Amino acid sequence: MRSRKFLKAEQAPLVWDAPGLIAGVDEAGRGPLAGPVVAAAVILDDMRPIRGLADSKTLTALQRERLHDQILAKALCCSIAQATVEEIDTHNILQATMLAMRRAVEGLRLKPVKVLVDGNRLPTLDVLAEAIVKGDARVKAISAASILAKVHRDRLCEQLHVEFPHYGFAGHKGYGTPEHLEALQRHGACVHHRKSFSPVAAALLRTGGVLNMMLPAESDGQPAMGIGAIEVARSELRAAP
Repeated sequence: MRSRKFLKAEQAPLVWDAPGLIAGVDEAGRGPLAGPVVAAAVILDDMRPIRGLADSKTLTALQRERLHDQILAKALCCSIAQATVEEIDTHNILQATMLAMRRAVEGLRLKPVKVLVDGNRLPTLDVLAEAIVKGDARVKAISAASILAKVHRDRLCEQLHVEFPHYGFAGHKGYGTPEHLEALQRHGACVHHRKSFSPVAAALLRTGGVLNMMLPAESDGQPAMGIGAIEVARSELRAAP
């Protein structure tokens, strides 16, 4: 008969993960019709906890901004990267997202022993990685990454709004809202739109493959300088590394 001591040892849990730094990774901007897809990687500091971390989609813009600053100030290290519109159109949005995630991890100042990625797909990495469905709500480091990626991309969209005000990027952040679709119908697509996405492709078809090159909006009561257009020519897009 086995002793109680033997039974207790036999039931001891096994820990497979090596001790060390854990990075959380998430993205923002897979669904929009315009702008890059952004990814962030975050290694939190257990000695400097951040209260209120959650899935960025459940937070208000003000809460995200506040947490964004705390994450940058308190995390051990952070990295934000992106894949361009050209890379999205060349490789498709999934592969571009994986590329942005890989760049974010590779941009970390400290090398993690494991990377936890939101969702069910993993980018190609040289470290141990695990995909966690709804990880942005379950893992603090992923929550922090989702907040950084979301805030960074929202700020990019505000810059696009200054350059191309007719589309309303500051409001819809590039998503296919009725307002955005109406702007595409009226003005066609601009250089920041994802030509491989069907509403944009349809807009280009209507305009004969012409991209709008809009100048900044009216400022201080002065009219904008004008609107030009260029024909979309065949171009060789550099393959992502």
